Amino acid sequence: MKTFADIPFKETDLPKGIQSILKFGSDYQLSIVKSDFSYGGNSGLYEIAVFTGDSQINMPGITEDNDTVKGFLSEDEVVGIVKKMHLITGADPEAI
Repeated sequence: MKTFADIPFKETDLPKGIQSILKFGSDYQLSIVKSDFSYGGNSGLYEIAVFTGDSQINMPGITEDNDTVKGFLSEDEVVGIVKKMHLITGADPEAI
């Protein structure tokens, strides 16, 4: 996924917004959301979280220390995080 337009989003009902979940190999998933309840969603910005299995995790280089969510992200910043996830995991992003 080279551009933001390459990231496939699905509409969500609760909360009303959009979400994309990208899988990186068998170990990690990146959730990208924009809704009225996400950090920055009311300003048209995005929030990300990294998961392994069912657990939301802190990932150095992606989220801040002791935090599992990063919000108020522009489209370009989201693309940068997708690229960093690729470099960290060695796996290409795959929509799930």
